[in-house]
Amino acid sequence: MTRTLRRSHALPLVLAPALLVAACGGSSTAAESAPGPSSARSLTIAASKDSGPLNIFAGQTDQMTELIYDKLLSPSPYVADPQPWLATDVRQVDATTWEVDLRDDVTWHDGEAFTADDVVFSFHYMHAAPTGRYTHHVNDTPSISAVDAVDEDSVRFVCDYSCPELGPVTLADLPIIPEHVWSKVDPAEAKAVTDLPVGTGPFVLVDYSPTSGYRFEANEDYFAGTPTVDELVMPVIEDNAAAFTALSSGQIDAADRALTPELVDRFTASNDIGVITVAPLSYPELKLNFTREPFAQADFRAALNLAVDRDQLLDVVGLGQGRPGTQGYVHPDAPFADPDASTPYDAEQSTALLDRLGWTDRDGDGTRENPAGEPATFTLAVNGGNAPQVRAAELLVEDFAEIGIAVTVTPLDSGSFSDASSKKTYDMMVTTNSPHAVADSTQFIMSHRSGNLWKHPDLAYPEFDALYDAWKATETNDARIAAMQDMQKLFNRQPTAIALYYPDEYWAFRADTFGGWIETPGYGIVHKWSFLPADVVEAANAQAPQD
Repeated sequence: MTRTLRRSHALPLVLAPALLVAACGGSSTAAESAPGPSSARSLTIAASKDSGPLNIFAGQTDQMTELIYDKLLSPSPYVADPQPWLATDVRQVDATTWEVDLRDDVTWHDGEAFTADDVVFSFHYMHAAPTGRYTHHVNDTPSISAVDAVDEDSVRFVCDYSCPELGPVTLADLPIIPEHVWSKVDPAEAKAVTDLPVGTGPFVLVDYSPTSGYRFEANEDYFAGTPTVDELVMPVIEDNAAAFTALSSGQIDAADRALTPELVDRFTASNDIGVITVAPLSYPELKLNFTREPFAQADFRAALNLAVDRDQLLDVVGLGQGRPGTQGYVHPDAPFADPDASTPYDAEQSTALLDRLGWTDRDGDGTRENPAGEPATFTLAVNGGNAPQVRAAELLVEDFAEIGIAVTVTPLDSGSFSDASSKKTYDMMVTTNSPHAVADSTQFIMSHRSGNLWKHPDLAYPEFDALYDAWKATETNDARIAAMQDMQKLFNRQPTAIALYYPDEYWAFRADTFGGWIETPGYGIVHKWSFLPADVVEAANAQAPQD
């Protein structure tokens, strides 16, 4: 068994073509290029949060990380066939073994040469570091037992059990870190590092402060060519209204987030603003606290799932911009999504399930009591500063009232909301699901094993356990995806997290300052691929031939 991903011409990279660019009253495809100059001396881009000095072990956005770091494959695990980047050739030798050949023309930002030892070190270090965004790719899903340098330009990976997704998922997701920097840091202290990062990526972070934000300078020695923008200035503007007001007035050139639905028409009609439509691989969801009764019961969760009118949520909250969340938790554009997945709206079936569970309206007030005959009102937590999600919560309350379940909305400030989420001190919660959660196949597994989608302290889940064993036994990526789709079907029947709708996203930018923007799935347009030379971008839109 051999699966090969090989660089067959200069810097091939798979990016989804950006879907639609509209500006100055007209439109064009992104393949024809977005309106605006192809290069810029400096761009100012609003960052939606302060992520600290971009320590990848402490938490930050993937888009920020990839300005600094590179991966062996690119652009991400969210495309069906990621291609070599720091690697030149990637081969699955057998069910548990992969071999990777590396570029020999890459240097770190401080001038040190990139070598196979850096790759080996990165995986060993992430194995030893505290649990974080990337560590499950080494410690569990997949579980890598050995990473060794074959020679100065190649590495061999061996897994504890079959790992056909190690190439297209793990190697397309983990950033490679420099041994000569991180070997001086005890892995147990990795999250405490505040030094500015050293990577191989197209930009160098030269300044950061909690008050002024970030300033990046182009890496003129970048192996893929000098970036098309000399400087990126990224002040932190958390408030959406403030960020888009700054964009409209020309104070910033772009923002690292999509337009809110009500702004799309106004920005698309502007003579100064370009708008790109993308498929975001993220969506609003309703989380159910499965560690509490009655949400621990599969049929109770199924009843709530059937009661959600996703078409209405899309029309009212998303203003019709997207698709209803009828395929369930895994985003329908994810490489491993089940195309036949279905989570229908069926209030009649929902009420029948509740009747069988003993939830009945004994006093005739329109609200069901629990099987013990006691009134039960549940809370639905939401970030009070996120108006679309507050409206979604209100509609969900109406949906649940239709089946006789009483729910009240509890708006929280962002800090309290985050605390409730992490400590599971809620009944239900409206939040946003990330591409990593719903389009990375290995994270779908880990979410069940780590407590995000399941890990009840007292309840077994034999149906999932059986499917997990079948998944572990598969030896090819196609077989593994088929096993994942069986898991998706099971989850959709009794979900602990309910997809509300899959929005389209509209990303706006100043058309007079820069036009190199391009979409890659799940990342929007503010990422390193928008700032690479034209020939790299052209190669990125062409599939490399496969063996």
